[in-house]
Amino acid sequence: MAEAHPEIARTVQAGGIRTNVHDVGEGAPVVLIHGSGPGVTAWANWRTVIPALSTHRRVVAPDMVGFGFTERPSDIAYGREAWVGHLVDLLDAMELDRVDLVGNSFGGALSLAFAIRFPQRVRRLILMGAAGVEFEITKGLDAVWGYEPSARNMRKVMDYFAYDRSLVNDELAELRFKASIRPGFQEAFSSMFPAPRQRWVEALASPDDDIRAIPHETLILHGRDDQVVPLETSLRLHQLIVSSQLHVFGRCGHWVQIEHAAGFIRQVQDFLSDADLEPSVQRDRMASR
Repeated sequence: MAEAHPEIARTVQAGGIRTNVHDVGEGAPVVLIHGSGPGVTAWANWRTVIPALSTHRRVVAPDMVGFGFTERPSDIAYGREAWVGHLVDLLDAMELDRVDLVGNSFGGALSLAFAIRFPQRVRRLILMGAAGVEFEITKGLDAVWGYEPSARNMRKVMDYFAYDRSLVNDELAELRFKASIRPGFQEAFSSMFPAPRQRWVEALASPDDDIRAIPHETLILHGRDDQVVPLETSLRLHQLIVSSQLHVFGRCGHWVQIEHAAGFIRQVQDFLSDADLEPSVQRDRMASR
């Protein structure tokens, strides 16, 4: 019997799109939305944290349309509205009325837009290295979105992601390069963010007034040394979202969930556990910090 591929999980029909979804654990649902690196999948993005988070919660981590092992409809126009629409269709198909939402980078921008459009469907919001506000595109993000398939180029792209360069080696770059050239992967990816790429930063951004109106308790996480999405984006989100808290990880690039997995898990679990408590207990806990 062939060994199961860890990146391929459950298939859910979401608005007519066959969607690859990791669905692990039991309890209150938390949905993890991946970033937009070449060859990315939900499993590649979240593999270091799914086991721990799923010990007390139901963890749902989809490959968003156009990425990973989810279907790539030939007639789709990729963009914020298409991805947010795919997410709501997925939650409907899985009968998830209200969820905690965690978004990484590109996934942070989608999570932000989803919370603005469907506030009643979000309990708490977590944004990690998130886009979603306007900023001058970094050299790192331009390289990520402009990736042309080769092991050498994948190594260059991955060097932008990690503060700790020991996490990036030729073997890992070769594995991710091979992932990026699976049938359909690069064809879809190259159509999403063509040059000039500053416009896609702006297309993923939500209006400031809409962000200010977000009612949800929000945890914002960012690596201080991020070369892909600058720390200034999270500082701006923290200013705009009234009920937000910000944690910045030193010696950390764009891979908070990988470079500081234990700290990421602790922050997320504590934040979501607070929401499980009675309001009076929440107030007492916040006052004691």
